[in-house]
Amino acid sequence: QVQLVESGGGLVQAGDSLRLSCAVSGRTFSSHTMGWFRQAPGKERDFVAAIMWSGETRSYADSVKGRFTISRDNAKNMVYLQMNSLKPEDTAVYYCAVRPPGYNKYLYWSQGTQVTVSS
Repeated sequence: QVQLVESGGGLVQAGDSLRLSCAVSGRTFSSHTMGWFRQAPGKERDFVAAIMWSGETRSYADSVKGRFTISRDNAKNMVYLQMNSLKPEDTAVYYCAVRPPGYNKYLYWSQGTQVTVSS
């Protein structure tokens, strides 16, 4: 069974940095698109960032451009989200997800990890 396990969440102050890590087990995902999403209480789940299998093409939500960086290590089946200059509005449960080639949606999701940014 494919599993995605996150680490790196926690409670920080505005302006601090965090790096989220997501380890994918069950098989290798070198050809898969990897993404990060987040969901605040009472709100819908929003796209944050994505990285293609080659690592050359990346995309970001406007709200995090210039502050967040997505990266991947295919040899280790890992994807990362470096979050700098954190703001209170970044507070949410963060999820990593996998979109296999040929699919238009993300099929596999992590359990989520809480990121809380205080003022």
